[in-house]
Amino acid sequence: MRRLLHVMSALGLVLLVVSCSSSSNSGTSGGTTPSTPPTPTGVTVTPPTATLSRGATRQFTAAVSGVTDQTVLWSVNGVRGGSAVFGLISEDGVYIAPTIIPGASTVTVTAGASSSPTVSGTASVTIQAGSDVVVEIAGSGARIAVPTFGSRAFSASVTGSADASVTWQVNGVTGGSSVAGTITPAGVYSAPHSVPVSTLPNNDGQATEVIVTAISGADPSASDSAIVVPVPPQRRAYAVPVPLGTSGGNAQDTSVSGQQTFCCAGTLGALVSRGGFLYILSNNHVLARSDQASAGEAIVQPGLTESRCSSSGTNLVATLSQFQNLESGPMPRVDAAIAQAAGNAVDALGTIVQLGGEAAGGQPSDGAPNPGPGVAPSIGRAVAKSGSATGITCGSIIAVNVTVRIEYQKGCGTGTTFNTTFTNQVDITGVGFSAAGDSGSLIVTQDTADPVGLLYGGSDTDTVANPVSDVLLQLADPVTAVSPVFVGDAAVGAHPVAACTLLLQDFEPALKLQAGIAGLSALARQSAAAALDAHAQELLAFPGVRGLGVGSSYDEPGDPAILLFVARGAAIPALPADVNGIRTRIIEGDSFGSAGRLTDAESAALERAAPPARLAYAVSEAEVMRARAVVEERAPGLMARRGIQGVGVSSSLDSPGEAALIIFVVRGVSRDPVPTVIDGVRTRLRETSRFRAR
Repeated sequence: MRRLLHVMSALGLVLLVVSCSSSSNSGTSGGTTPSTPPTPTGVTVTPPTATLSRGATRQFTAAVSGVTDQTVLWSVNGVRGGSAVFGLISEDGVYIAPTIIPGASTVTVTAGASSSPTVSGTASVTIQAGSDVVVEIAGSGARIAVPTFGSRAFSASVTGSADASVTWQVNGVTGGSSVAGTITPAGVYSAPHSVPVSTLPNNDGQATEVIVTAISGADPSASDSAIVVPVPPQRRAYAVPVPLGTSGGNAQDTSVSGQQTFCCAGTLGALVSRGGFLYILSNNHVLARSDQASAGEAIVQPGLTESRCSSSGTNLVATLSQFQNLESGPMPRVDAAIAQAAGNAVDALGTIVQLGGEAAGGQPSDGAPNPGPGVAPSIGRAVAKSGSATGITCGSIIAVNVTVRIEYQKGCGTGTTFNTTFTNQVDITGVGFSAAGDSGSLIVTQDTADPVGLLYGGSDTDTVANPVSDVLLQLADPVTAVSPVFVGDAAVGAHPVAACTLLLQDFEPALKLQAGIAGLSALARQSAAAALDAHAQELLAFPGVRGLGVGSSYDEPGDPAILLFVARGAAIPALPADVNGIRTRIIEGDSFGSAGRLTDAESAALERAAPPARLAYAVSEAEVMRARAVVEERAPGLMARRGIQGVGVSSSLDSPGEAALIIFVVRGVSRDPVPTVIDGVRTRLRETSRFRAR
């Protein structure tokens, strides 16, 4: 969903959360019939009790019964996020005990279901003195904001020991990491270049916080921690003319349920021109309140989530002009809307925060996209986006021509839910590429900053976008049929996104799968070995095939595969995609020390010597067309199967360079089996959480 603010009026509390509507639907229906979200029946917190020393931490988790939405709101002694007196708790459920034991040494940690915060569960925490050594980080009693690409010096005092040294960690890692931020031995913390995204069920798909910890050198059991909130510049309020890629939304995007008020916002993605007028481009569910809005409604920057659900203090930057209905719009369906810019309220060059082609002092410049109609997506193409939840991020297109089911909720944080099925979509891989609140962001190519997609949804591993060609088509002027085009700086034109050269994180990681047969069941190993032994001579007869072994499939992780070790560059005919129902995986190499039918140890050794697999490979247009025809024919039937929420065209990981039908399955939901090959095209399974509007 959009970034969402939850205000409990009676208590005067402001809760910044991102709410994902819940549903018990297994994902077999492709319709858009609205339904009332199920109500949580209870919350169980684990562990139910804990005893901690001063400054120590404990990870808590919650299980929400009755719904699939497991997101929760954490509080300590009734205070959302905790306090300096009773201890803080992060959005991911990490509790930090205070360094001074409170009068009542036992505190209560509460997890409230985000879809119904009055339904909650609790855990009891007893705080004890522990070590005589006490560590205290200056300012640790409150959340500490650090801008992305920025830094902050931390200091820690140590009492009870002559040794005042401490070891600094970020999220439990000494020295930190590129994802959560790094920290020097002297305590200088450098924030990540984009906001981390949680993959935990209780905070799934949301921008999250990080934990900075100082551990005593004299007594490692003594420590203190601080909650750090990386904040991107895209989230702040700007003076007019405002840049794009920033927080914004409909001034009426609020809902009231009892004593609770909800407000939502997303990202003002880009500037487009049509018929001599300038418009802000974003999503329907950001600007038009998921079909609930009317033309002429005010669009503000920043969004209401940054201003305590009040439009006071925000800038009126545009008025809603046009949107395609999410439930009954014409095909191809898009989640898109435009709002006519008000006067000089918006940067006339379409400048997007941190999307420029230059960098100075480790900071990326702002810049406009390459103007015009944008470009078509292609598998493996490197892309970037600037959004209000995570800031600037970089990734790669993993699939095109995707049919996908997205869950929406009418109203902000309340109201009925509905599923909408989109066709011809773009899927971008990478945990952290987007989070709830990035909806409306413009996705551009990394090398030329050409518009390629409009971000609107995602899961814990993937981001989905409408291709810009469909967006511009559906937002044509209803009278003149003139389509919008993207506004940019013609003097600059195409340029690389410099931020992607600064980012330390690898947004297209290699697959970290273990070589060999480790993890496979005995039955799976036996089945693969039997199929290989029965057809070994046939397979070795293919020119270029040097060795055969048994390992794991990359197209269906957890399943076995017959490994075909092939000489690099050898002209070989098409190799079989499966043998007796067992997938084959092709591994190229310059030379192989072993040949023929290999032992498990020999096969695993050759696997480890090969380059690691990527999440996406370039695929020829002919291959894409071959797979696209199958998707168009088979997608409706596949989408009707249990547990399947998307079907598209990707690259096979078992046979690099070959196209595959990528099947997106819902994690934790029982599903119907998927064939290894459909109409001559390999299948590739990708397990994710449920796709929802962001």
